Amino acid sequence: MSWIYDAHIHLSDPEYKSEIQMILNYMDLLKIKACCVSMDLETSYETLNLQKQSQNILPFIGVHPEMAQKESQLVFELIEKNHKKLSGIGEIGLDRTYIDSDEQWNMQKNVFSKQLSLAEKYQKPVSIHSRKTLNEIFEILPSFKIPGILLHWFDGNKSQLRTCMDNQYFVSYGPLLVYANDKQALLAKTDPSLLLVETDGPVKFSRCFEYKTTEMMFIPSVIFCASKICHTSYDFLLEQIEDNSKRFLGI
Repeated sequence: MSWIYDAHIHLSDPEYKSEIQMILNYMDLLKIKACCVSMDLETSYETLNLQKQSQNILPFIGVHPEMAQKESQLVFELIEKNHKKLSGIGEIGLDRTYIDSDEQWNMQKNVFSKQLSLAEKYQKPVSIHSRKTLNEIFEILPSFKIPGILLHWFDGNKSQLRTCMDNQYFVSYGPLLVYANDKQALLAKTDPSLLLVETDGPVKFSRCFEYKTTEMMFIPSVIFCASKICHTSYDFLLEQIEDNSKRFLGI
């Protein structure tokens, strides 16, 4: 039986705190592994704590672009100190939504580049936030030799998707795929060998997901929808995504 991999979820978010033991238990029962990403120093510490509780937690720590103005150096030091325990570095990236000046934009780019250099130094995969900044990220990435690159919640156009495929960057799709035509059109153009799935929980989704706190049990619905778009079976695609996830993680 194949394992289900959630390529990007924030289990360190306070919204999951009251139910985390139940979540860890069902991950064991349902054979789910989670790339647990972090936003800042506090959530990085919480991610490391979750890893101690379950071998199904694959810890990613780092500074999200929203937090680039805060505590970045302390997170860099935490990565250095704990690199042997880490599955990867993330959530890192660029996002102009969170800046008001050129100075802040330059700081965000510097924080992103520093984390890419740490990923190169310790040969760790990265989970990248790229909202409306894919072209800038494409300019930066070739300067670093990183074993696995994921553009999480891929939201680019078909040309940008082609750039990802040409460079062997992984892309992931989440519950939005079930009802969003634009995401389905992108998936149809995605190389199946570079496809991952995610929840990005606790982000909430509409339609059939009814704005409930996102759970990893949503992932089978995403894979089922993707299998129809890819004209293959659920079981075949589940196995493909497991293989892809292991290649991304280097395991």
